[in-house]
Amino acid sequence: MGRRVGRDLRELLISGGMGLAASLLLPLTPVALVLCLVGGLGLPVLVEVVGVTRRMAGARRRRSTPAIASAYAPLPAGVLGRVRTILTDPATWRDLAWLAVQVPAGILAIVLAGLWLTGAQGILMPLIYALVPRDTRFDYQGIPITDWKTAFLVIPIGVLAVLAAYWGPRAYFAGEGRLARRLLAPTTAARLAAQVEHLAQTRAAAVDASAVELRRIERDLHDGAQARLVALTMNLGMAQDMFDTDPDAAKALLADARAGARQATSELRDLVRGIHPPLLADRGLPGALQALALASSIPVDLDVRLDRRLAAPVESAAYFTVAEALANAIKHSGASRIAVSVVDDEGSLRLRVHDDGSGGADPAGGTGLRGIQRRLAPFDGTVRVTSPAGGPTLVEAELPCAS
Repeated sequence: MGRRVGRDLRELLISGGMGLAASLLLPLTPVALVLCLVGGLGLPVLVEVVGVTRRMAGARRRRSTPAIASAYAPLPAGVLGRVRTILTDPATWRDLAWLAVQVPAGILAIVLAGLWLTGAQGILMPLIYALVPRDTRFDYQGIPITDWKTAFLVIPIGVLAVLAAYWGPRAYFAGEGRLARRLLAPTTAARLAAQVEHLAQTRAAAVDASAVELRRIERDLHDGAQARLVALTMNLGMAQDMFDTDPDAAKALLADARAGARQATSELRDLVRGIHPPLLADRGLPGALQALALASSIPVDLDVRLDRRLAAPVESAAYFTVAEALANAIKHSGASRIAVSVVDDEGSLRLRVHDDGSGGADPAGGTGLRGIQRRLAPFDGTVRVTSPAGGPTLVEAELPCAS
């Protein structure tokens, strides 16, 4: 109970502070708009007001559970282009509408927070009356406290105030939260536009990733298996020419050819495993991950909870995500133990790779973590890396896997 009251008071005071800031900021908007008509004098003020409003709205979005997404139009280069985009973006005016609503909402939040003080004063009124000098005149919520009778009569008012202070914030948060979501959440058109943009980006990323993968396969074939097969062909040809004249040399060439064939087969097997591991097709994701864990040079605790076989593309993306995260941990973290969990959670596949290493992993600085992001993007998957200096490191990924 005490924790809930403290949390409610904190949120009410934050809302009250935002209401106070809104009451100071809001009058500047019409002034800036009027000055914009006079040679554009109000543009700097308007841009500053919009910037502060966006930061306040962003803070309110982050406080929501779940967090409210934002859908601002991207700002182009150049001052005039930025101003034009800001003024024509519907999200700007929705933010200003929220700012106007925040003024009365903030006042109500302060009133609700103050009910605790009002209630405590009413409940303790007999004690207060006993402590103050008799010639002191004071009242409680407009009721003069002149004798013991009136001091005791206001106790029910204090109790009601405490009850309102306890239950009132629930209704306030529900109503204010719905209003904030209605005004600050992206419109349907904005969501569709953002989704189209996201799909265009992920499609381009998938095309680029496919091109990179094809170039890698071509390079590996050219530098590895193809070169060995060419050498194998030459050795077989020379062995055939020397078979009658120099059998011992021919046998040595055949031995070299046999070793080259084994090496080429091994490289082709590794290449195929890098495209789609045979274990993944034969034993599914749990079996393939078990093989990864057994092959790791660092002990791996594996926890896989899957009740069904996933689609092949999803299994492949999940496998390579875990493989990449494991490779990064083994190569860079200095960890003594790694924990991997894979859970099918109501249509979403959740992957977690945790190591007790030195931390400091930067998704923007390493190709491995960026590769995970590119691999999951076509599935609308997400990846999050938590890696403070000193460790530990946690890589969390999620991708849709609805049947």
